[in-house]
Amino acid sequence: MDAQPSRPGISLRALAPNAVTALALCTGLSGAWFAMQGRWENAVAAIVIAGVLDAMDGRIARMLKGESRFGAELDSLSDVIAFGATPALIIYMWVMQDMPRFGWTISVFFVLCAALRLARFNAQIDTENQPHKSAGFNTGVPSPPGAALALLPMMIWFETGADWVRDYRFLAPWLLLCALLMISNVATYSWSSIKVRRSLRFMALAVLGLFTATLVAAPWVALIGVGVIYVALLPLSIMSYARVKNARRNFAEAT
Repeated sequence: MDAQPSRPGISLRALAPNAVTALALCTGLSGAWFAMQGRWENAVAAIVIAGVLDAMDGRIARMLKGESRFGAELDSLSDVIAFGATPALIIYMWVMQDMPRFGWTISVFFVLCAALRLARFNAQIDTENQPHKSAGFNTGVPSPPGAALALLPMMIWFETGADWVRDYRFLAPWLLLCALLMISNVATYSWSSIKVRRSLRFMALAVLGLFTATLVAAPWVALIGVGVIYVALLPLSIMSYARVKNARRNFAEAT
Protein backbone atom coordinates (compact mmCIF):
# COMPACT_ATOMS: atom_id res chain seq x y z
CA MET A 1 0.00 0.00 0.00
CA ASP A 2 1.39 3.36 -1.02
CA ALA A 3 2.26 5.83 1.73
CA GLN A 4 -0.12 8.71 2.07
CA PRO A 5 1.37 12.00 0.84
CA SER A 6 2.12 14.49 3.58
CA ARG A 7 -0.28 17.38 3.92
CA PRO A 8 1.10 20.70 2.69
CA GLY A 9 1.55 23.61 5.06
CA ILE A 10 3.41 24.57 8.22
CA SER A 11 2.89 22.61 11.40
CA LEU A 12 1.84 24.35 14.58
CA ARG A 13 5.06 23.06 16.14
CA ALA A 14 7.08 25.26 13.77
CA LEU A 15 4.61 28.15 13.83
CA ALA A 16 4.33 28.57 17.63
CA PRO A 17 7.82 30.01 18.33
CA ASN A 18 7.55 32.33 15.32
CA ALA A 19 4.20 33.55 16.60
CA VAL A 20 5.79 34.37 19.97
CA THR A 21 8.60 36.24 18.17
CA ALA A 22 6.07 38.23 16.16
CA LEU A 23 4.19 39.01 19.37
CA ALA A 24 7.43 40.27 20.94
CA LEU A 25 8.03 42.52 17.94
CA CYS A 26 4.53 44.02 18.07
CA THR A 27 4.62 44.45 21.85
CA GLY A 28 8.02 46.10 21.78
CA LEU A 29 7.09 48.44 18.93
CA SER A 30 3.95 49.44 20.84
CA GLY A 31 6.31 51.08 23.33
CA ALA A 32 6.92 53.84 20.77
CA TRP A 33 3.16 54.36 20.47
CA PHE A 34 2.86 54.75 24.23
CA ALA A 35 5.80 57.18 24.22
CA MET A 36 4.11 59.35 21.61
CA GLN A 37 1.27 59.80 24.08
CA GLY A 38 3.62 60.52 26.99
CA ARG A 39 2.65 57.27 28.71
CA TRP A 40 6.21 56.54 29.75
CA GLU A 41 5.58 53.72 32.20
CA ASN A 42 3.50 51.84 29.63
CA ALA A 43 6.24 52.40 27.05
CA VAL A 44 8.92 50.83 29.25
CA ALA A 45 6.56 48.04 30.33
CA ALA A 46 6.02 47.16 26.66
CA ILE A 47 9.78 46.67 26.21
CA VAL A 48 9.97 44.55 29.38
CA ILE A 49 7.12 42.31 28.19
CA ALA A 50 8.78 42.03 24.77
CA GLY A 51 11.96 40.91 26.54
CA VAL A 52 10.06 38.16 28.38
CA LEU A 53 8.52 36.98 25.10
CA ASP A 54 11.92 37.08 23.41
CA ALA A 55 13.34 34.86 26.14
CA MET A 56 10.48 32.41 25.60
CA ASP A 57 10.52 31.97 21.82
CA GLY A 58 13.86 30.20 21.59
CA ARG A 59 13.03 27.87 24.47
CA ILE A 60 9.66 27.07 22.93
CA ALA A 61 11.36 26.33 19.61
CA ARG A 62 13.83 23.94 21.26
CA MET A 63 11.12 22.30 23.35
CA LEU A 64 8.91 21.70 20.30
CA LYS A 65 11.91 21.00 18.04
CA GLY A 66 10.67 23.77 15.79
CA GLU A 67 13.97 25.59 15.21
CA SER A 68 14.42 27.00 11.73
CA ARG A 69 16.60 29.45 9.86
CA PHE A 70 13.49 31.53 9.21
CA GLY A 71 12.82 31.72 12.94
CA ALA A 72 16.38 32.83 13.64
CA GLU A 73 16.15 35.60 11.04
CA LEU A 74 12.74 36.72 12.30
CA ASP A 75 14.07 36.79 15.85
CA SER A 76 16.94 39.08 14.83
CA LEU A 77 14.63 41.44 12.95
CA SER A 78 12.31 41.51 15.94
CA ASP A 79 15.21 42.32 18.27
CA VAL A 80 16.39 45.24 16.13
CA ILE A 81 12.92 46.78 16.23
CA ALA A 82 11.87 45.92 19.79
CA PHE A 83 15.23 46.39 21.54
CA GLY A 84 17.03 48.76 19.20
CA ALA A 85 14.76 51.20 17.41
CA THR A 86 11.96 51.39 19.96
CA PRO A 87 14.06 52.09 23.10
CA ALA A 88 16.00 54.71 21.13
CA LEU A 89 12.76 56.41 20.08
CA ILE A 90 11.39 56.28 23.62
CA ILE A 91 14.51 57.84 25.11
CA TYR A 92 14.68 60.43 22.34
CA MET A 93 11.10 61.54 22.97
CA TRP A 94 11.69 61.46 26.74
CA VAL A 95 14.89 63.51 26.99
CA MET A 96 17.29 63.32 24.06
CA GLN A 97 15.24 65.61 21.83
CA ASP A 98 16.21 68.42 24.22
CA MET A 99 19.91 67.86 23.56
CA PRO A 100 21.35 70.43 21.14
CA ARG A 101 22.54 68.99 17.82
CA PHE A 102 23.51 65.44 18.81
CA GLY A 103 20.42 64.02 20.54
CA TRP A 104 19.12 62.29 17.42
CA THR A 105 22.62 61.23 16.36
CA ILE A 106 23.22 59.36 19.63
CA SER A 107 19.79 57.75 19.45
CA VAL A 108 20.46 56.53 15.90
CA PHE A 109 23.88 55.24 17.01
CA PHE A 110 22.17 53.04 19.60
CA VAL A 111 19.96 51.51 16.88
CA LEU A 112 22.99 51.00 14.64
CA CYS A 113 24.87 49.16 17.37
CA ALA A 114 21.88 46.91 18.02
CA ALA A 115 21.71 46.09 14.30
CA LEU A 116 25.47 45.48 14.08
CA ARG A 117 25.36 43.15 17.06
CA LEU A 118 22.58 41.07 15.57
CA ALA A 119 24.27 41.03 12.16
CA ARG A 120 27.43 39.70 13.84
CA PHE A 121 25.37 37.06 15.63
CA ASN A 122 23.74 35.91 12.37
CA ALA A 123 27.09 35.87 10.55
CA GLN A 124 28.60 33.61 13.23
CA ILE A 125 25.60 31.35 13.74
CA ASP A 126 27.19 28.48 11.79
CA THR A 127 30.74 29.16 12.93
CA GLU A 128 32.17 26.36 15.02
CA ASN A 129 35.01 28.33 16.63
CA GLN A 130 33.18 30.65 19.05
CA PRO A 131 35.23 30.81 22.28
CA HIS A 132 32.67 32.78 24.27
CA LYS A 133 29.72 30.65 23.21
CA SER A 134 31.54 27.35 23.77
CA ALA A 135 32.29 28.47 27.32
CA GLY A 136 28.67 29.45 27.93
CA PHE A 137 29.18 33.22 27.66
CA ASN A 138 27.74 35.88 25.39
CA THR A 139 29.92 38.19 23.30
CA GLY A 140 28.93 41.66 24.43
CA VAL A 141 25.63 42.60 26.04
CA PRO A 142 22.65 41.01 24.23
CA SER A 143 20.14 43.44 22.77
CA PRO A 144 17.29 42.82 25.30
CA PRO A 145 19.53 43.54 28.33
CA GLY A 146 21.06 46.40 26.34
CA ALA A 147 17.62 47.93 25.89
CA ALA A 148 16.84 47.38 29.58
CA LEU A 149 20.08 49.12 30.62
CA ALA A 150 19.32 52.03 28.29
CA LEU A 151 15.89 52.38 29.90
CA LEU A 152 17.23 51.99 33.45
CA PRO A 153 17.35 55.79 34.03
CA MET A 154 13.65 55.98 33.17
CA MET A 155 12.86 53.27 35.72
CA ILE A 156 14.84 55.17 38.36
CA TRP A 157 12.85 58.29 37.50
CA PHE A 158 9.55 56.40 37.80
CA GLU A 159 10.43 55.24 41.29
CA THR A 160 12.33 58.23 42.72
CA GLY A 161 11.43 61.23 40.56
CA ALA A 162 15.15 62.13 40.47
CA ASP A 163 15.79 64.94 38.02
CA TRP A 164 19.42 64.04 37.33
CA VAL A 165 18.43 60.99 35.29
CA ARG A 166 16.41 63.28 33.00
CA ASP A 167 19.46 65.38 32.18
CA TYR A 168 20.79 64.72 28.68
CA ARG A 169 24.29 65.41 29.98
CA PHE A 170 23.96 62.16 31.94
CA LEU A 171 21.72 60.25 29.58
CA ALA A 172 23.76 60.81 26.40
CA PRO A 173 26.96 59.18 27.76
CA TRP A 174 24.89 56.40 29.33
CA LEU A 175 23.16 55.65 26.03
CA LEU A 176 26.51 55.63 24.23
CA LEU A 177 27.92 53.22 26.82
CA CYS A 178 24.96 50.84 26.43
CA ALA A 179 25.36 50.95 22.65
CA LEU A 180 29.08 50.19 22.80
CA LEU A 181 28.56 47.34 25.24
CA MET A 182 26.29 45.62 22.71
CA ILE A 183 28.97 45.57 20.00
CA SER A 184 31.90 44.96 22.35
CA ASN A 185 33.83 41.72 22.67
CA VAL A 186 33.29 41.68 26.43
CA ALA A 187 32.31 38.24 27.75
CA THR A 188 28.98 38.46 29.58
CA TYR A 189 27.10 35.82 31.52
CA SER A 190 24.47 33.77 29.73
CA TRP A 191 21.91 31.48 31.35
CA SER A 192 24.10 28.46 30.66
CA SER A 193 27.14 30.04 32.33
CA ILE A 194 25.33 30.65 35.63
CA LYS A 195 25.59 27.63 37.91
CA VAL A 196 23.92 27.35 41.32
CA ARG A 197 25.59 25.12 43.88
CA ARG A 198 23.43 22.38 45.33
CA SER A 199 23.98 23.79 48.80
CA LEU A 200 22.52 27.11 47.66
CA ARG A 201 19.53 25.87 45.68
CA PHE A 202 17.01 26.64 48.44
CA MET A 203 18.52 30.08 48.89
CA ALA A 204 18.20 30.65 45.13
CA LEU A 205 14.54 29.65 45.24
CA ALA A 206 13.97 31.99 48.20
CA VAL A 207 15.61 34.88 46.32
CA LEU A 208 13.48 34.11 43.26
CA GLY A 209 10.36 34.18 45.42
CA LEU A 210 11.41 37.47 46.97
CA PHE A 211 12.00 38.94 43.52
CA THR A 212 8.57 37.77 42.33
CA ALA A 213 6.87 39.30 45.36
CA THR A 214 8.75 42.57 44.84
CA LEU A 215 7.87 42.54 41.15
CA VAL A 216 4.19 42.39 42.05
CA ALA A 217 4.31 44.95 44.87
CA ALA A 218 6.91 47.38 43.46
CA PRO A 219 7.76 46.44 39.86
CA TRP A 220 10.15 49.31 39.18
CA VAL A 221 12.14 48.58 42.33
CA ALA A 222 12.50 44.95 41.23
CA LEU A 223 13.54 45.88 37.70
CA ILE A 224 15.99 48.54 38.92
CA GLY A 225 17.51 45.90 41.19
CA VAL A 226 17.94 43.49 38.28
CA GLY A 227 19.55 46.22 36.19
CA VAL A 228 21.99 47.22 38.93
CA ILE A 229 22.91 43.57 39.57
CA TYR A 230 23.49 43.00 35.84
CA VAL A 231 25.87 45.98 35.67
CA ALA A 232 27.67 44.79 38.81
CA LEU A 233 28.11 41.32 37.26
CA LEU A 234 29.84 42.61 34.13
CA PRO A 235 33.33 42.79 35.73
CA LEU A 236 32.74 39.38 37.32
CA SER A 237 31.79 37.85 33.98
CA ILE A 238 34.98 39.20 32.42
CA MET A 239 37.06 37.67 35.20
CA SER A 240 35.14 34.37 35.02
CA TYR A 241 35.79 34.06 31.30
CA ALA A 242 39.45 34.95 31.83
CA ARG A 243 39.72 32.00 34.23
CA VAL A 244 38.06 29.70 31.70
CA LYS A 245 40.36 30.97 28.97
CA ASN A 246 43.45 30.39 31.12
CA ALA A 247 42.27 26.91 32.06
CA ARG A 248 41.81 26.04 28.39
CA ARG A 249 45.23 27.39 27.50
CA ASN A 250 46.89 25.44 30.31
CA PHE A 251 45.07 22.27 29.23
CA ALA A 252 46.16 22.79 25.62
CA GLU A 253 49.78 23.31 26.69
CA ALA A 254 49.68 20.21 28.90
CA THR A 255 48.42 18.04 26.07
